[in-house]
Parts: sequence; C-alpha cells; structure tokens
Amino acid sequence: MAKKVRLPETDEGTILYKTDPIIMKWHYEIDYIHSYAQDSPFFDGLSKGKLLGSACKKCKRKYATPRAHCMECGAKTDWIALPLEGKVHTHTTCYFGGEAFLKETPFTLILVEFRGIDTLFLSRLVGVEPDQARIGMPVQAQFLRNSKFKATDVYFVPKE
Repeated sequence: MAKKVRLPETDEGTILYKTDPIIMKWHYEIDYIHSYAQDSPFFDGLSKGKLLGSACKKCKRKYATPRAHCMECGAKTDWIALPLEGKVHTHTTCYFGGEAFLKETPFTLILVEFRGIDTLFLSRLVGVEPDQARIGMPVQAQFLRNSKFKATDVYFVPKE
C-alpha cells in the first residue's frame, strides 16, 4: 500500500469574480536582471533628454532606431544625436494597449520623420485628442523627468 503524501497548504484563498467561465484574481510578480547591452547608450541618452540614433560608417545611412550594423551594407555604425523636433509621418489611434497604457487609452502612436535621417521613429503623441493628429504635424520630443530606462521615456507633443 502506497504511503499517503500531501503537499503543504496555506489558508490563503483565491478571489473568484465569476464561475462560468472562471475569472479570478491572480497576482504575479517577478524581478529579473536585464541588460540593454549594445543599445545601452540609447537608453542612457533618454535619461539625459537626448535621442540617439546610428549612422553607417560606410554608406552613411542614418537610422532613427539605432542598430549596431547597417541594414543596407552590413557595416558597423556609430552613435549620432537625433534632432528633438520632427514631423508626423503617419499615425494611428490605439484603443487597446498593454498595462502601461491602460490609463491613456485611447492613445496615439506616431512615426516621427526627422530631417536628414533615413528611417522613422515610433513613439506616442501626447497633448492632442486622437482625432486631431495630422500627417505633417510638427512635433517635439519630451522626456520623463524620472527615467525608467525604457523606450517610453520619450514621447512627442505638438511643436508650439
């Protein structure tokens, strides 16, 4: 006869909101160590109110979203400062978003076009209603006062 074995249990329960289908509250949290590695200068720049992109040493292509190697010729790139002003290349209104954006929903995502830069930069447009965003609208970068070292540390507002 097998010995009866039981796992230890606590008296904690589960908050149940609905039974068909079951909907319950479940807290989940984890800490982990993360490195931006070669992209670290970009995030450090955000914490200092700077936007950094990259430029190819060989073909001179300039990227708003930094990369270590050129997408055209494969050569190594150097860090460059991006302008803090640009214009809306295109936009979309997001009615659903991740947890970080729930309080802002609906929000506007834009692709920013910078003079002299060959690619676009994805960010949020803040300070205008979603139906007021326009292609060609001049915008300027704003940065969170307390950097989180995330891409969302920068956002754009209409240029005054």
